This record gives sequence, structure tokens and C-alpha cells, in this order.
Amino acid sequence: MAAVELSSLHKPERKQRSRRRSLTLIIDYSIMIALAAFFLFPIVFMVVSSFKPEKVIFDDLKTIVWAFIPREITFENFSSVFRRVPFGQFMFNSTFIVLATVSAGLVVNSMIAFALARLRWKGKTLVLSLVIALSIVPLDAIVVPLLVLVNEFPWIDGSIGWLDSLHVQIVPFIADAFSIFLFYQFFIGIPRDFDEAAYIDGGSPFAIYRRIIVPLSRPVFATVAILQALFLWSSYLWPLLATRGEASRPLTVGITSFYGQDVKWAQILAFASMITIPVLILFLLFQKWFVQSVAASGLKG
Repeated sequence: MAAVELSSLHKPERKQRSRRRSLTLIIDYSIMIALAAFFLFPIVFMVVSSFKPEKVIFDDLKTIVWAFIPREITFENFSSVFRRVPFGQFMFNSTFIVLATVSAGLVVNSMIAFALARLRWKGKTLVLSLVIALSIVPLDAIVVPLLVLVNEFPWIDGSIGWLDSLHVQIVPFIADAFSIFLFYQFFIGIPRDFDEAAYIDGGSPFAIYRRIIVPLSRPVFATVAILQALFLWSSYLWPLLATRGEASRPLTVGITSFYGQDVKWAQILAFASMITIPVLILFLLFQKWFVQSVAASGLKG
């Protein structure tokens, strides 16, 4: 009887806890949905408006509902973009720059971080301090000296100066201090027992990096790839200064062709939509590893 009475007393408490959990979940999801809607607001408007005629865009702004509903759909804005500028060339330039820089950067930055996190050598602390210091220096502070420097560098074809080329937008950004620091933070969290076991079996440092560290560090590789790709894809100041013609300019600089005397906002929104969609696809493909890296320790410190 006492046990029955005790269990009956606990039932109201369980119901209250269940209600509190349900209420907490409702509040949490409501906040997340509101934040998602807030951040998606400009993206949805941009994509929807890119399918509207120029006049309809401004007419629909009078009501919040029609601003997000395409009453009159047209693909003329997208075709006008291809007629007005060499969009295919801009897209190829941006894609090639991102793929080449990120691919080379993952190898270079991860190997530097491996040397800092897993190997013992004199001056390691000083080099790590320099990496941390360089990671907080903005590009704007060094863009002019860097521009003068690359203008004097020779290239493999015998020419002097890298300006107005694709490699001037790739080579200076392969080694990245912030990426090195992210790799370093992740690598120091991996137990050193793996290294010691590999050394006992006769493994070299490069073999440890390739066979042990890299397979265990896929989340941080995805994180660095996403962050670097976003930075390079949206980069504007450096390609604007380092390039002069359309042959080597990326998408971010190519969109300035629409800002002249005859501004067509529908075409600008169509151009911007085609720039944004690849970035969203990239994040959706790697978001699992990105979140896993942040949760594990990729950004701890």
C-alpha cells in the first residue's frame, strides 16, 4: 500500500516535468525557427525576385506577402546576365580559384599544423606564436605591400609580375594562419599513443600524418575547406586590385559590371542568386562534418 501511495504521489511530478520539457522544446524550436526565418529572409527575397520582371519587383514591395510570391515568373533576367557579361568565364575563374586554393591549402596548412602539434623541434613555440599573431591580421592591412610584392615576382613562363592572372588569386592564399591554427587545435587533441605505436613499428612522421592523423581529422578538414571556400568565393578587394580584365576576374568582381548608368536590379538579383546557390550547396554537403568539428574541439581554445 505504501508503495502504491508513493507512486501515485510521483505521478503529478512526472507530469509536471514532462510539461516543462515539452514547453522548453517548444520555446527552443520557436526561437530556432524565428532565427532561421530571419537569416533566410534576404536570400528568399533575392531568389524569388530574380524571377520577376523589373517593374514587378518594386510594385510587390508594397505588400510583404507578394514580395515573396512570384506572381509573374520570367527567366529573362538570367538570360540577360549571360548576354551582358561573360558569366561562364567568371564562374570558371571563381570555381578554379576556390578548388585550387582549398586543395593546396588543406595539404600545406595541415602539414604545418602537424609539425607544430606532433613533432618536437627547436623554435616551435615561436613559430606557433607567429601563426596566432598572423591569424588576427586582416587582409586590408597587408593588401598594398602584398600587391607590390607579387608585381615583382617572376612566373614559370619567364614573365615578371603576377597581376591580372589566376595564380595571383591562388598562391598568396594557400598558406593561411587561421587554417593552421584550426588544424593545430584539432591535432593536439588526438592521443599521442597512436604516434608512439607507429614509431615502434618503424613509421616515419609523414606516414603518421598520412595514415593516422588525416583519417582521424576529416571533420576539421571539412571545416577548413568550408571556411576557406566561403572566404575565397566572396573575396572582392584583392581580385579587384590584382586583376584588370574579365579574363581572370571572379564572380564577385564581375557583378560590378551591372552598376553603371543603366542599373537593372532584376539582373543583379539573378546574378547574385547564381553566386549564392553554390555556396549553400557546399555547406549542405559538409554541414555534418562542420558541426562535428566544432563540437569535438576544432574551435575550442
